[in-house]
Amino acid sequence: MIHRELENVLRQKLDLKKVIVVYGARQVGKSSLLQMIFGGNPNTLWLNGEDSETRNLMENLSSQNLSLSFSAYKTLIIDEAQNVLNIGRCLKLIHDNMPDLQIIATGSSSFDLANKMNEPLTGRKLEYRLFPLSFAEMVAHHGLFEEKRLLNQRLIYGYYPDVVCNPENCRELLNNLASSYLYKDVLIWENLKKSDKIHKLLQAIALQVGAMVSYTELGNLCGLDNKTVEKYIALLEQAFIIFRLPSFSKNLRNELKFSKKIYFYDNGIRNAVIGNFSDVGLRNDVGALWENFAIAERIKRSNYQQNFSNHWFWRTKLQSEIDLIEETDGRLKSFEFKWNPKRKAVVPISFTQAYPETEFCVVSPENIEAFLL
Repeated sequence: MIHRELENVLRQKLDLKKVIVVYGARQVGKSSLLQMIFGGNPNTLWLNGEDSETRNLMENLSSQNLSLSFSAYKTLIIDEAQNVLNIGRCLKLIHDNMPDLQIIATGSSSFDLANKMNEPLTGRKLEYRLFPLSFAEMVAHHGLFEEKRLLNQRLIYGYYPDVVCNPENCRELLNNLASSYLYKDVLIWENLKKSDKIHKLLQAIALQVGAMVSYTELGNLCGLDNKTVEKYIALLEQAFIIFRLPSFSKNLRNELKFSKKIYFYDNGIRNAVIGNFSDVGLRNDVGALWENFAIAERIKRSNYQQNFSNHWFWRTKLQSEIDLIEETDGRLKSFEFKWNPKRKAVVPISFTQAYPETEFCVVSPENIEAFLL
């Protein structure tokens, strides 16, 4: 399985000779994607930031030894670049002295890599996000009919490439991923030897998918104070495991302004965290699973199509609610997610009066292709 959508974008950007940075969680296929583009090319140098020799080479670069290190190559690829000390300055030195060398760096944690790159590489880099496989990519792979047939499976096991390619081992693969491996960068960043607190926090978040979250409540469940909860959530978000959806508020006095929901980028990871791989028909959280799936896929779509949309949920103090608000170029769209297509959803009157130009759509398995393709 390959990431066709981002592959096409990257191929189009190579001639610009910018430093290309690809962010994404561990095991989403960053290296495999680059292998598809550059694999077998003798003019490409592959380095890994988790390797001590790579770190030693990059951290001791000078304008004098650049040519000796890289002149034989047209492309330089550095996986897990966040592990290299002062990686931004290193790449700036290479880029400024060897402008024809295409540099590509990948990272599984934006909190470290972005901080190291932002100032040194201002105006010199292009950044992209790679997610687990998407609904659109799987439709392109084996057709819409087959992918819709597999929706029940996707809600439970998600879209990590290894899981999709090895469905017979999906539970073992997901359990391994959902262990501390997936948030290894967070543990390193925080200098934590035990992951139990973070794992408990992820479990608490997983059980509240689709509901508004309280840092105080999460902290009480995990034995953490509010500030630590907020810090860990930010780090988990920057490790591409979860994402926050803020509340939308512009016109009404009783709109919730500072509330938030938290979703997982992948349903399989969410289910592994709570240890529940039961079939859809046996679950009482299928509505939350469908909502998580649809919103995460819409965000993938927005990123790959580069339409720069903003996303929120909407709710009032009287508990009128809309699952997703999307703004693109000043235009608003609103969506409700219903796993059962027979269940009706009506847009709240207070919302239509406050935002009369907003489109409204109910998204179910029957029309998911219109929402995601």
